[in-house]
Amino acid sequence: MMDEIQKRLLAEVADLHGVPEGAYNIRANGQMAARNTTANIDIVSKTDVSGIDIYIKPGTVNESVHIPVVLSQSGMKEMVYNDFHIGEGSDVVIVAGCGIDNCGDQDAEHDGIHRFFIEKNAKVKYVEKHYGAGDGKGKRILNPGTEVYMEEGSYMEMEMVQIKGVDSTERDTKAELAAGAKLVVRERLMTHGDQHAVSGYSVSLNGEGASADVISRSVAKDTSYQKFDSRIIGNAPCSGHTECDAIIMDKARILAIPQLEANDLDAALIHEAAIGKIAGEQIIKLMTLGLTEEEAEEQIVNGFLR
Repeated sequence: MMDEIQKRLLAEVADLHGVPEGAYNIRANGQMAARNTTANIDIVSKTDVSGIDIYIKPGTVNESVHIPVVLSQSGMKEMVYNDFHIGEGSDVVIVAGCGIDNCGDQDAEHDGIHRFFIEKNAKVKYVEKHYGAGDGKGKRILNPGTEVYMEEGSYMEMEMVQIKGVDSTERDTKAELAAGAKLVVRERLMTHGDQHAVSGYSVSLNGEGASADVISRSVAKDTSYQKFDSRIIGNAPCSGHTECDAIIMDKARILAIPQLEANDLDAALIHEAAIGKIAGEQIIKLMTLGLTEEEAEEQIVNGFLR
């Protein structure tokens, strides 16, 4: 049984307000709290390390997998390894994410490696949300690593969200794409207080017609720090685009490092980066509608990160 704090964390990171449909594996304070498999999706615990293997049969469509993690124990640190084997021609949604509620004085940390093996013509939508809460002095730390291996004609959309409460995070994402494969990444990030967030993406376009679109939108408040380091490598006739669009506030700091590497004459690669403050006229316009300055800033930030 899960307590109310853990249930609230599940709602934040996976939009779960009850038992989800389809396959799921829910992890709470280092232990499996619930699991369900289907005829087309199997979940198996690893025997050599902490983690699971998720097997999705070829041709599986309109099914989902939920694998959220919640921590409510101060001082806990864990490392998990999850592998996703996605069969040819399947079309599935995978919802992950981690929520930490730390009311103690010791740090709580969850680190994880997710590896995706996506077979020919398969489609995956992957949603990963991070959330922190609790009034303790201990930090909430999340360090996710992601590896993506995409076969011919496959498609993956990644939604990476971290909006509140995580004190420190280092995200490292690597992808290798075969011919005709397409990767779309949409990162949404907000830091406040003295939080620290580093996002690194490295995408290798190895096959003809492979493409990638990696976009980050972020807001840095107070004295927080963000680093966005995105590299797209074109090893074949391909197309790639990476973009960082950030709002900086107060005494925050942001470092954007978009990188392109073309190793083929027909690799078409583009990068963009923009960092700036909220325009004064935007705030004034909303204040004329009856909002306070603080409320106007909040509306702008929420709209920007939507």
